Amino acid sequence: MPQPENYHQQLLQRYLDGQCSREELDELFGYLHTSGSKRPLLTAMQQEFERVMSEEHTVPEAIGNRIETRLLQEISRNKVVPVRSFRYLKWSAAAAVMILLSTATIFYTTRPPAAPALALRHAPRAGTPGSNKAQLTLSDGSVVTLDSTGNQVFQQGDVTVQQHNGQLLYPVTAGPSSIVSYNLLAVPRGGQFNVVLPDGSRVWLNAASSLRYPTAFPANNRTVEIKGQAYFEIKPVPGQPFIVKVNNTEVQVLGTSFDIMAYADEPVTRTTLITGAVKVKSGDNESYLRAGQAAAVNNSTGSLSVQPADLREAAAWRTGFFNFENASLGSILRQLSRWYDVEADDQVIPENYRLGGYINRNLPLQQVLPMLETDNVKLKLEGRTIKVISTR
Repeated sequence: MPQPENYHQQLLQRYLDGQCSREELDELFGYLHTSGSKRPLLTAMQQEFERVMSEEHTVPEAIGNRIETRLLQEISRNKVVPVRSFRYLKWSAAAAVMILLSTATIFYTTRPPAAPALALRHAPRAGTPGSNKAQLTLSDGSVVTLDSTGNQVFQQGDVTVQQHNGQLLYPVTAGPSSIVSYNLLAVPRGGQFNVVLPDGSRVWLNAASSLRYPTAFPANNRTVEIKGQAYFEIKPVPGQPFIVKVNNTEVQVLGTSFDIMAYADEPVTRTTLITGAVKVKSGDNESYLRAGQAAAVNNSTGSLSVQPADLREAAAWRTGFFNFENASLGSILRQLSRWYDVEADDQVIPENYRLGGYINRNLPLQQVLPMLETDNVKLKLEGRTIKVISTR
């Protein structure tokens, strides 16, 4: 049966809608990869974006979100959206078309071959992306090693804890407990992990982070302590507020989702509220946040300020991306150091050097560094250290 004239346009639409089967994906990207065949389809897409651009000047949020979700999180899993020196533009029609042109044609050609079995026995090379791994210290002081492939069950008194791949799962208790014992989940540099707490709340930990929490919550509150960065999805429990202690800051919530970034080497502790409401307290200062706001506590002075938040930037690490939004090179290097477990020699950084863009966290560091370079700044991995070289 002959295919309709706009068959591949229909396939692309199905892809954006998340409705493509594996066979249809193979056919669509095989078609796009064929020399010359992609041009009519991408031309049609460009004309549509140009029409939107001429009418509204920006891509509607719904279209931008679909492009970002379907293209950035799937097509570019093995590629990068280039990072640019900061004259950073929000999503526009032209930018969207450039992503289509740059990613669709390399979907198959950039997929790395599977590593030989022998290579898996070797220690990871410097610059290897992070993975699911952590150490769990139990209430009796014993330590359990967790990784991305582990499936195990261990007992703490009458509490049975399960690990399934990159997740730790505690049984949801029917009510508060009078016996409180604590576990410490520590994620090293080059790692990430998530845990479902005894109240059903879920916490994702970024690299170089830790979470201390009870194996069963007492009656009056649910209190945990973190270091580093964590994303929380809190299950509401009437009469039992959830409290996060971090540095000299306390975040109180009832039921909500939020991100806390509190690394010791960062200048501020930042709480970004995704949904719900929280109260952030630092010393005598306190503020209530609404969804879409962030509270920044200065780690030196304790001062607290509230500003609008970039929710995509706050959640990017959890979905597999670095999102650099007008970011300084120093901040970027600190993120890379934690995720790739390397050091950064950042003594030579030009003033006002800022970048914006997305980078996939699954890429090797050696592929990431060139994306951060300009004519004036070059980056080089020497051993386990990122060197910053000024060429001015």
